[in-house]
Amino acid sequence: MIVRLAQERDFPGYLALAGQVEHWFGPMVEEAGFHDAVKEHIRSSMALVAVASGSGSGSGSGDLLGGMLFGAEAPVYHVHWLVVAEEGRGKGVGRALMDDASRRFVRGPGTMEVVTFGADHPGAVVSGARVFYESLGFTPAEAAEPGPEGGSRQVYRRPVA
Repeated sequence: MIVRLAQERDFPGYLALAGQVEHWFGPMVEEAGFHDAVKEHIRSSMALVAVASGSGSGSGSGDLLGGMLFGAEAPVYHVHWLVVAEEGRGKGVGRALMDDASRRFVRGPGTMEVVTFGADHPGAVVSGARVFYESLGFTPAEAAEPGPEGGSRQVYRRPVA
């Protein structure tokens, strides 16, 4: 697996990833705001992708194993969006994206934050998101605004040395 900065050609892959998780996160694939956010993160070199080692480093046609949009506004760093393709889940793709983002963008001291599913959200267990972030040293914090689909959300934080 290769983790690299996203390029314009990866945009269709982001939409393919979004399509796999809209039932948890709400509409994205057809949403202009999501398109704009992905394109802006790519332009500002704050978007990462994970591709299979033998895939030619990603054709952008939906072969992404995972994608991330990141915000590095010290001292608080934000995982804006992190999705792993169904076929990549449980195989270290999310961890590889988080590790690369930490090396590439994070300079301590500070805090890394992500908003994920609340404990009562139907996707909380099925997606494995909460357990994933806890395995990386994040701890649950305050509730966040509900997602666009109406489901609960919670902030998770991890100190950065």
